[in-house]
Amino acid sequence: MLVLLVGWVAAIHPAAAQHDTTHRQALINEIRTSLHKDVLTVWYPRAVDTEYGGYLSNFAHDWTAMPDQDKMIVTQARHVWTTAKAAAFLPEQRDEYLAIAAHGVDFLRDKMWDDAYGGFYSLVTRAGDRKKGNDPFTQGKTAYGNTFALYALAAYHAASGDPAALNFARRTFQWMDAHMHDDEYGGYFQFVERDGTPLKEGWEPHPAKDQNSSIHILEAFTELYTIWPDEHLRDRLAEMLILVRDTITTDPGTLQLFFHADWTPISYRDSTEAARQANYNMDHVSYGHDVETAFLMLEAAHALGLDPALTLAAGKRMVDHALAYGWDDEVGGIYDGGYYLDPNAPPMLINNGKTWWAQAEMLNTMLLMAQHFPNDERGYYNRFETMWRYIQKYLVDPEHAGWYWGGIDQEPDYKTAPKGSIWKASYHDGRALMNVVHLLEDAP
Repeated sequence: MLVLLVGWVAAIHPAAAQHDTTHRQALINEIRTSLHKDVLTVWYPRAVDTEYGGYLSNFAHDWTAMPDQDKMIVTQARHVWTTAKAAAFLPEQRDEYLAIAAHGVDFLRDKMWDDAYGGFYSLVTRAGDRKKGNDPFTQGKTAYGNTFALYALAAYHAASGDPAALNFARRTFQWMDAHMHDDEYGGYFQFVERDGTPLKEGWEPHPAKDQNSSIHILEAFTELYTIWPDEHLRDRLAEMLILVRDTITTDPGTLQLFFHADWTPISYRDSTEAARQANYNMDHVSYGHDVETAFLMLEAAHALGLDPALTLAAGKRMVDHALAYGWDDEVGGIYDGGYYLDPNAPPMLINNGKTWWAQAEMLNTMLLMAQHFPNDERGYYNRFETMWRYIQKYLVDPEHAGWYWGGIDQEPDYKTAPKGSIWKASYHDGRALMNVVHLLEDAP
């Protein structure tokens, strides 16, 4: 999918000669080196669990494996996806990374798939035993988790040609569609019981639907559709693109985060100040998700063969809003969160942290926008280079390698924070670095 999208961008909007060939090649080499040193070789084979299968998740700041090694479907799937993509990106190491990806696929199949009811468990022990509890991650199943498994299996099939992986991906899609799709209002319910019964009111206090699962369903269906152009899947992919672009994305170019089943947004704007602050996690502007979604929508539109104009306009609006209100003009980087208390006034900055994944998504999307709009007054290419320098200075650990949890210009304690957890793997940074190398190499 990545190579196809790069070609499509270059064909429509030839990149301006922002720098000479020598500079561009030096930048490519620099990013390739960082991908190798700060993502791939610090994670692999270190994360491969040779005793129980799958991957270890929790690593200290110096990459020492930590005692607690529960395994979450999202993390396990993201490791499969990253290593499958690395196998295609680094043909000289194809066999090495395919073997690591296959190791993870085995764990998904043997330990995380529910043979009794179908679908993937959200959380298991290191040995692969289902964690049991009274919460949506241990009692039921989630669309978010299952969609990442689907994403990984599709990528692994694309890299390996393994027909069993394609069959498993198709089976996952069909299970999700049968149990999680909302035939009345469209989209997918985030939570289901273990047997697949949808929780149409959500799982208190979590609402029924949300942007995060929706944008990653869009992402996974795009990946699957490129290897399995099934008509029903195409309909669902088109449905998700329209929902994300036209319903979940709102004026003036931000994502609404949570929804009731009928897509009524969850908002605390008219509540008390105490209620707003207590629910910022459910009702704020997530600049990182906005710029990531711009990229994912363009991938989906391309996979569907649609005229990109409408989707590109929506994505640009989101990116420009993030630059206007979430970009740090002093040192670079994108802030984590804002809030529209008054819809007619600029958003407040409520979280000035710079989480690693948001910086990775900003890097990728800035270069993508630069190739679409090389002469835009916002200077997307210059922002891309500023973002890359920011990452090198404030996110990459010069002593132990790898990326900090967030920018140490804002939160210096991240120097000693864990490098890995069930919520932090090699997916956002690995994807961004592979993407921008492809974009730079394919630019005219």
